[in-house]
Amino acid sequence: MIPTFRLLLLALPAALFAGASAQVPAAGVAALGYLLIVVMCVVLDIVLTPRTAALEVERIHDARLTIGIDNPVTLLIANTSPRPLHFQVRDACPAAFVASDPLLSGAAAGFGLCELRYTVRPLRRGDYTFGDVALRYGGVLGLVDRQIRVAAAAGVKVYPDVRDTRRYDVLLRRNAAIENGLRRTRQAGAGSDFARLREYTTDDEFRRINWKATARRGVPIATEFDIERSRHILTVIDTGRLMAAPVGGALTRLDHAVNAALLLAYVALQSGDHAGALTFADEVGMFLAPRRGRPQFTRLLDALYNVQPAPVEADSGRALAYLERMHRRRSLVVIFTEVVTLDAARPLIAQIGLLARRHVPLCVVLADPETTRLAATPPTSSTALYERTVADRLLDERRTILDTMRRGGALTLDVPADRVGPEVIDTYRALKRRGAL
Repeated sequence: MIPTFRLLLLALPAALFAGASAQVPAAGVAALGYLLIVVMCVVLDIVLTPRTAALEVERIHDARLTIGIDNPVTLLIANTSPRPLHFQVRDACPAAFVASDPLLSGAAAGFGLCELRYTVRPLRRGDYTFGDVALRYGGVLGLVDRQIRVAAAAGVKVYPDVRDTRRYDVLLRRNAAIENGLRRTRQAGAGSDFARLREYTTDDEFRRINWKATARRGVPIATEFDIERSRHILTVIDTGRLMAAPVGGALTRLDHAVNAALLLAYVALQSGDHAGALTFADEVGMFLAPRRGRPQFTRLLDALYNVQPAPVEADSGRALAYLERMHRRRSLVVIFTEVVTLDAARPLIAQIGLLARRHVPLCVVLADPETTRLAATPPTSSTALYERTVADRLLDERRTILDTMRRGGALTLDVPADRVGPEVIDTYRALKRRGAL
């Protein structure tokens, strides 16, 4: 029970009578009588006001929230009493979320339902928990408020932003272009995809004889294969300390990398290709071997949604050497990382050069808009001149590193954070068009 301002005003005359009792003894008796009336009014307010058990609260939201966007949350409040109620509600959303309106107001008629809505914007991926719901409503006479805490703790997962998959899904469903690799046609030949069994001819290779089928049918039977058109796509994501820096807004480099990796995997899987992923910091974190089919995207989503940056230097050489051992088949290897100095990038450059002998490596780095802005801003003071000089050196060092990678046989992309997904998709489709994979 919480006294209201109305109750304090109502009790004020009793204090005045009590103060006057020093001069007029009858005033003390009047103060007691008046105070008794106030107490009776409070008791009446308590009796008439519905009990806290008359309110039921339910929180409704998606089981998977999306990072960086406004996700709707609905609070349903059911009033099971015959009296109308006006109330204020505060929902305990996770501290890592930005709530549009943490304090909500509403009303519910007798035996009525109130629906309150607000939005939350998660700033980090991972597992979080909503707390209890605090609710306060006024009494019938307005003398006391009741406040309750409804047990509504519930876990929620914050996933990467994969909304762009809808746009590509429309493109794939319309079969926009066969030459882009978005639709396969069957072509028999010396491939590895099983097509059919048929009788052996003198033009067939001896190794194509299917001996089990030959034994069953009593005549030589050969196996015919389709030319392999499915490609293998591997995304390698750096989770070291450099990927923890925000770029282009509230999201970190790692957030943008995960979003782009999932978008690439979705398009590749919809195109009939195999997709896999590897994460690393100072050691290899998660490795999911390339597979095809819709369930693989769910596996990738569950594996990457809670990947967090580690406060250590990333060892890209160890990660790519591990990848070379674990996956021998020629693939497009898309490496999301960050480079600063040439000395620190030498292990990455050396390992990418080795990787290029078997695979098609694509190194993706996110351009920092602040560094680009400083490099393009005319200096107006000594401090601005110093900042521009540092920005120019960082950009020159970055260009040197990427040029060295290209000379070693790798492809590179240096793109703004808001364009990384589409740029990676365009590169992937261009490579498939040229038959480079």
